[in-house]
Amino acid sequence: MSEAALLPPPADPAVEDICKFLLAPTPAAWLRQASSNIPLLLMDHANCEKKAASTALSLLRRYVDRSELLRALSTLAREELRHFEQVLDQMDERAIVYEHIRASRYAGRLRDCVSHQEPARLVDTLLVSAVVEARSCERFYRLQPYLSDSLASFYARLLASEARHYQLYLDLAQRYATQPFEAKLQEILQIDAAAVTELDTQLRFHSGPLAES
Repeated sequence: MSEAALLPPPADPAVEDICKFLLAPTPAAWLRQASSNIPLLLMDHANCEKKAASTALSLLRRYVDRSELLRALSTLAREELRHFEQVLDQMDERAIVYEHIRASRYAGRLRDCVSHQEPARLVDTLLVSAVVEARSCERFYRLQPYLSDSLASFYARLLASEARHYQLYLDLAQRYATQPFEAKLQEILQIDAAAVTELDTQLRFHSGPLAES
């Protein structure tokens, strides 16, 4: 049975839009490998939720004169920390000890294309965050057929908020952009597609698959 045959159509149109927005789907090899290593998957998922909250808080500190951004990302940061707590609950249920693990190369590759000059720096950061949230949402969706019922249900519950976060970051980028950003967005999407499909050296929530013997 193919990977596509395992997947029901997204119940939420926003999730379907995200799958079309991304330039490449998560490879079936990564899905098999991640679902076979649940402790690592959950530990790095927890790290990703912490980083998502940290990114939102960093923007709050840096752009204090933008009231819409402050209010929107304050709410988002709280949601990301709540997700972090929920991942910890999933780990506790499985007696998984939270250990320090190295981050994947994914986020660093995306950040490398962020401008150092304003206002492009803000807009690029918002676009990178939108793509990261979109990829997380897509992986939550595609992982579900590979997981136990309880963990699949957990990821299904996260879909709507991840889709909302993706749209929020895109809307904020549109609000603060002073020139068209489609070319930059396509550049970020191309980096994302390469990062999640190319063979990787370590398995992480946003990595590519490992080589299979």
